[in-house]
Amino acid sequence: MPTTPPPAVRLTEHALAYLHSAALRAAALLGVADHLADGPRTAEELAAATGTDPAHLRRALRLLATREVFREDETGAFHLTPAADPLRSDAPSSMRDAVVMLTDEPFWRPAGHLADTVRSGHTVFDDLFGAPYFTHLERVPEAGAVFDTGMAGLAESENDPIAAAYDFPADGTVVDVGGGRGGLLRRVLRRNPGLTGILYDQEPVLRHHTLDTPELTGRWQTHPGDFFASVPPGADVYLLKRILHDWSDTDCLRILRACRTAMTRPGSRLLAIDAVVPAGNDPHPGKTMDILMMTSLDGRERDEPAFHRLLTTAGLKPARTLPTDSTLSIVEAVAA
Repeated sequence: MPTTPPPAVRLTEHALAYLHSAALRAAALLGVADHLADGPRTAEELAAATGTDPAHLRRALRLLATREVFREDETGAFHLTPAADPLRSDAPSSMRDAVVMLTDEPFWRPAGHLADTVRSGHTVFDDLFGAPYFTHLERVPEAGAVFDTGMAGLAESENDPIAAAYDFPADGTVVDVGGGRGGLLRRVLRRNPGLTGILYDQEPVLRHHTLDTPELTGRWQTHPGDFFASVPPGADVYLLKRILHDWSDTDCLRILRACRTAMTRPGSRLLAIDAVVPAGNDPHPGKTMDILMMTSLDGRERDEPAFHRLLTTAGLKPARTLPTDSTLSIVEAVAA
């Protein structure tokens, strides 16, 4: 029977867990999963295909195999596993770009200064990069591109479960506030043919939207703007997916109040779509993401009471919280 490792061994493994992230990033950047799509290959074959050193590549993949990301067989060949398959660039809901984003320097470097963040009560991102997170992305186009493609990839696995979990009205208008490339709005419109939609974000982001498909012709428009200042008025449903967790309570109230001002139609609803952190000591993806938000953005993941306090302060009335078949939940609110 397997035995529990001694505390010192377990703590050492925890301390070195960042090396799993480093190996995962390397595999994603090198496209290893793409080269295994047609069947298992040895480290030598993979090295020839990826332009790498075979011995070093094998050692990185061997570590990933301990977590069932790839599998090495007795002949030395590596196989795709269910956990590794989403690393393929052409996989449905591919996670390759998301892995590259989540392991990119603007996230991992501030995480190394978590003790400084805990001491000061705010991110040290500005000290490390010379500007706040989103300003840095604007100043460094390469980092901004990694973020945009990574967020689109991360969202792809979440959007359909979210669209399926909520009973949208049969007709009317949906505004996706800070909706990026429009992946969630696209899924909502596909599932609800009586709806029209507005994708609201900054102009550079909207240039890369994904709404221009034959089935959605005439049912959408893009609207550039700043959600801290205003939001397109008069819609039936406002979506805020992975927006509030980026910001402090003070900034969230600015966003929510802009939405509340825009909610002029009777029965208008706001859906805050984020992780809702449960109580207790059990693992939850929101508890992990919360540290990322703290170290790079001064944002946070919230529990249900925290969402309710924000919504109430902004002039909204919390209605219900709906789980989805993803790590995110839907916190619904109406105008108070």
